[in-house]
Amino acid sequence: MNFDLDSEHELVRKTVRDFAEQRVAPIAEELDRESRFPYDLVAELGELGLMGMTIPEQYGGAGADTLSYAIAVEELTRVDSSVAITVAAHHSLGTLPIYYYGSEAQKERWLPDLTSGKKLAAFGLTEPEAGSDAGATRTRAEAREGKWIVNGSKIFITNAGTDITSCVTITAQTGDSETSNIIVPNGTPGYEISKPMKKLGWRASDTRELSFKDAEVPEENLLGPRGKGFQQFLEILDGGRISVASMGAGLAQGAYDLASAYAQERQQFGKPIAKFQAIQFKLADMATEIEAGRNLVYKAAWLKDQGRDFALAAAQAKLYTGELSNRAVNWALQIHGGYGYMDEYAISRLYRDQKILEIGEGTNEVQRMVIARHLGL
Repeated sequence: MNFDLDSEHELVRKTVRDFAEQRVAPIAEELDRESRFPYDLVAELGELGLMGMTIPEQYGGAGADTLSYAIAVEELTRVDSSVAITVAAHHSLGTLPIYYYGSEAQKERWLPDLTSGKKLAAFGLTEPEAGSDAGATRTRAEAREGKWIVNGSKIFITNAGTDITSCVTITAQTGDSETSNIIVPNGTPGYEISKPMKKLGWRASDTRELSFKDAEVPEENLLGPRGKGFQQFLEILDGGRISVASMGAGLAQGAYDLASAYAQERQQFGKPIAKFQAIQFKLADMATEIEAGRNLVYKAAWLKDQGRDFALAAAQAKLYTGELSNRAVNWALQIHGGYGYMDEYAISRLYRDQKILEIGEGTNEVQRMVIARHLGL
C-alpha cells in the first residue's frame, strides 16, 4: 500500500486550499450573516475547473478523478460549508445525472454551461412525505401529446432557485410503480420556486421548495429509459455520499485547526491552555479521528475510480465523518469556551453548519440500514 498522494492530487489540494483561504475565508462570515449566495465565488470556482471536475473535457469538464474531487470538497468545507455544498450539490447531484444517463443531445445542451459554472443544476428528490423513504415519491408526470405534464412538490432542494440555475432533475411517478427522472428547465410555466428557506446553517447556500402545477416539459427531457429513475437516483446517492463524507472530514479538520490555534493563543493560569492535558487529549482525539475519517473517504473515492463497488465504503465514510464532525465541532467549541458561543468566532458557524451532515444524503440511521444490507443482515 502507498498512502501518499501523487503530485496531481497534491496540486489539487494546494490550489483549492489557497483559493479557500484567500478568497472564501475573508468573506465567509459576511456571507453567512447576510444569507447571501456567493455568485462571484461560483464564477471563480468555474474558472478553476471545480464545477465540473469529474466530467470529461469534451463536455467542458476537468476530467479529474473522484479522489481529486473529494480533496477539493474537503478543502472548501475546511473553510466554509456553504460554498462547499454549492459545488458538491451542483456537481454530484445536478450535473452527474445528466452525464451518466443523458442522451448525447442532452449532454451537449446542458453540460457545457454546467461544467463551466456559468449555470447551476439541482436534483429534486426529497418531498414533504418522501424523505428517508425516497421511493415514496408522489410527484407525477403524465405523458400527453409529446409532453410530460408534471404535478407535485419537492422540498429542501439545493441550488434550485439562484439567478444562474438552469434546471432541476426531478423524480416522478410516470406510471403505476414506475419512477422516472425528468429534466425541468427553470422558467417552465407551472413550475414555481419558493423564496430561500431559512436554515440553522449553510446560510449562504440556496435551498428551496419547488411546486409543479400542470408544468409542461418536453418529452425528450426524460433522463435515460422510462422507469429507471429509482435505480438512477440510488446510484447518484451512492456517489453523493462521497461528497458529504468529504465535507464531514473537511469540517472536522477546520474545527481542529481553529481549536488548535486558539488553544495555543489563549492564556489561563499563566500559560497557553494547549499546555493542559485536558485540552491536549481533546486535540489528540480529534486529530486521530480525522485521520481515520479521511482514510475512509479516500478509500471510497479510490474504489469508485477503480470501477469497483463503492456503495458500502461510501455509506461507512458518510456515517463516520458525519458523527466525527459532530464530536469535532463540539470539542472545538468547548476549547474556545465562552468565546466560541459568540458569532465573532468562526467555530460558531462551523458548529451550526455541521448538523446537516448527519441528515442530508441519507440520515445516520439510513446509512446504518445501507451498511447492514451490504453486510447481508
